[in-house]
Amino acid sequence: MSCNRTETLLHAYFDNELDPGGAAEFERHLEQCPECVDALDALHRLRSSIGAAQLYQKAPGSLRRKVLPARTPWRWLAAAAALLLCVYTGWQIASSHRDDQTVLAEELVDAHLRSLQPGHLTDVVSSDQHTVKPWFAGKLDFSPPVRDFAADGFPLQGGRLEVVRGRASAALVYGRRKHLVSVFIWPMAAKDTDPRSGSLQGYQWVEWRHAGMEFCTVSDASRSELETLQALLAK
Repeated sequence: MSCNRTETLLHAYFDNELDPGGAAEFERHLEQCPECVDALDALHRLRSSIGAAQLYQKAPGSLRRKVLPARTPWRWLAAAAALLLCVYTGWQIASSHRDDQTVLAEELVDAHLRSLQPGHLTDVVSSDQHTVKPWFAGKLDFSPPVRDFAADGFPLQGGRLEVVRGRASAALVYGRRKHLVSVFIWPMAAKDTDPRSGSLQGYQWVEWRHAGMEFCTVSDASRSELETLQALLAK
């Protein structure tokens, strides 16, 4: 009766394909199985015979010169693949930035729309910046800049607390003729940026960073009017 390990494990052991535990177990089996020992000896003799016959012959140089150029296109393909990967990665980063800005705009437009519901526009009602600014003390871990621009056509209406990107933030409310403007403010430890603008659901927004704060104005007023207010706030 033949040993089933001759068929399943012998060649793997001979070719050093077993892990240390499997090899040790098979060696213990060899101590008790003459059939596997004979088969293993036959494999060793076959290997020795093949080596002694010197059947291997080194390829001539002319053949190597013919083969190697054929491999060159693969190098170009690898370089092209690397270039495509870099382009794709850059596109992904740019897309992520655009998506992040879109998500922020959607969040702030939604917050502005909620504020237009009765009783939600302001938590502190005052056109006096010296009343609105102290109201935020103790409610936020930063002091938002508060100014009245009534002389420039943007009278201060008051302020309220908002949550932007998961943190407590300030929202100032300004009037502009028959329109209301929400100015969202929160700390941002990043360099100043120029204004960026867009529109969403019929509302305009302008966002920028200045002096360690991020600002975003949202309103159904025209973009040019929001840009005028942005220039006043950035002074």
